[in-house]
Amino acid sequence: MAVSSVPTSVRVKSDVYVAHPEKKVTLYFVVTGFVALLIGALIGPLQALNYAGINVYQYLPFLKSYYQGLTLHGVLNVLVFTTFFICGWLLYIPARSLDKRPSMAMAWTIYWIMMGGLGMAGVAIIANTSNVLYTFYPPLMGHWAFYLGLALVVVGSLLTGIEVVRMWLSWKRENPGKITPLPAYMCLLTWLMWLLASLGLVSEVVFLLLPWSMGLVDGVDPLLARTLFWFTGHPIVYFWLLPAYVSWYAMFPKQTGGELVSDPLTRLVFIFFLLFSTPVGLHHQFSDPGITPAWKLVHSTLTSLVAVPSLITAFTIGASLEKAGRENGGRGLLGWIPKLNWRNASFTAQALAMFSFIFGGAGGVVNASFGLNAVVHNTTWVPGHFHLTVGSAVKLSFFGIAFWLLPNLTRKKLFSNGMALASSWLWFVGMMVFSVGMHWQGILAVPRRAHVSNLSANLVGAYSDGVIPRFLTGFGGVILLFAVILFFTVFFGTLWGKRVHNEDEVEIPWAPAHATPSNNRILKVMDHVFIWWAFSAFIVAAAYGPTLFNIITNTMRVPGWKLW
Repeated sequence: MAVSSVPTSVRVKSDVYVAHPEKKVTLYFVVTGFVALLIGALIGPLQALNYAGINVYQYLPFLKSYYQGLTLHGVLNVLVFTTFFICGWLLYIPARSLDKRPSMAMAWTIYWIMMGGLGMAGVAIIANTSNVLYTFYPPLMGHWAFYLGLALVVVGSLLTGIEVVRMWLSWKRENPGKITPLPAYMCLLTWLMWLLASLGLVSEVVFLLLPWSMGLVDGVDPLLARTLFWFTGHPIVYFWLLPAYVSWYAMFPKQTGGELVSDPLTRLVFIFFLLFSTPVGLHHQFSDPGITPAWKLVHSTLTSLVAVPSLITAFTIGASLEKAGRENGGRGLLGWIPKLNWRNASFTAQALAMFSFIFGGAGGVVNASFGLNAVVHNTTWVPGHFHLTVGSAVKLSFFGIAFWLLPNLTRKKLFSNGMALASSWLWFVGMMVFSVGMHWQGILAVPRRAHVSNLSANLVGAYSDGVIPRFLTGFGGVILLFAVILFFTVFFGTLWGKRVHNEDEVEIPWAPAHATPSNNRILKVMDHVFIWWAFSAFIVAAAYGPTLFNIITNTMRVPGWKLW
């Protein structure tokens, strides 16, 4: 009686997080990630204009160099935003799917560990001590606080994964013989993949870079450091991408009135990613001496295998959408496409993300090919490719998720669906224009990570004076600036809006998945996730063991360089 006597407007404010306290920590993760993205994205157009030949950095006193800006852009957009968002997203979805409450003490501890690490790394970058980008390539040496800070962010992600595994084991004990719900299953395998894939980066930072940057050792082996980095550096792309896949499979079909056409195929996709996404890093090191061509070829082949789950995804999601479109009245070969829910900003953002990933995947085939990689290696082709995969497929998907997740977490209405739609289209168009320019300039041998707008007079034109690709790169960056403004107007407008009543809460758009009784035996085999994880660890050991042994037994240490 005492509760019912409280006015509804007051009661709603006080009980938003009572039933699901994980909502609040998820909100903190998500908002922190997007604030990092905002800062990093505002620096992005400066990078684009640099490759258009316009040196904006000379007018910005708060950025001491192009390389400091590039480091901020890369670290905040690629590492901080993704990791914070994923830790919130892939904690919240398994908790709701399993109907299990995570340890809130652990969740908040993880958040503040990551915030502490972010603060340390941020101070190191702003102080102009660590312009090493985010690839951690010796002999360039950053401040020890930079490495330790980002290591703490990674540690937080690992602890989040362990907490999800703990929740799942608790659910299995309470539900013996039951198949893990599909959304939780996808999240679980993503974390298991990351717990394995992160070993390379953790080893590099803990055993090489931290002692080196603290002055405890006089040098490190660049080849060993690069190999450990790419042990994690390529599978981290799937750590970014698979959370988008969770939405594509578990929610996206429902947002256009359909269902997921196959539960078993979806689980198979995530098993394939668990098995094949980690032992692929040597295709980033085709030009590195000290690694035999045979092992580079093995990793190149394994990289091609990663395309298989992506192709299955294209088929499965495409079939789910076509089924929904035809049920909505679509006729003819492509008549189902206009019948999809294009007025929903969350749906549209993710649909555009999927479309952009087609081109990103095609570019990835080039990167993983011996001969073609030699043409585009260390040119602007590479960041052009990254902006199609991480910058488009991942970020647009996260935008689309945020359009319903933020109202779900806060019980507030989306600020403007129309503005959200506009931001999604502008981001998509801007990224496509920008990436065409960057890929084109890469073919013309323009180097990446280079302050090309500040070349001395005798070097102007040394990297080709292609007017059209330069214009496309710069123009794409300007379009993206307007997309950023629109998106964050919607984001903060929603965050600071008024709460609605309990009965108006935005629900999680769980998509029904088609699974017949005959699939049960297959699903039970797939549910033995630790067996699949062990098999994955065996493949990784076989693919990396001989190469790492050869490098470690023939190390060549070099001192650190600081060029700023």
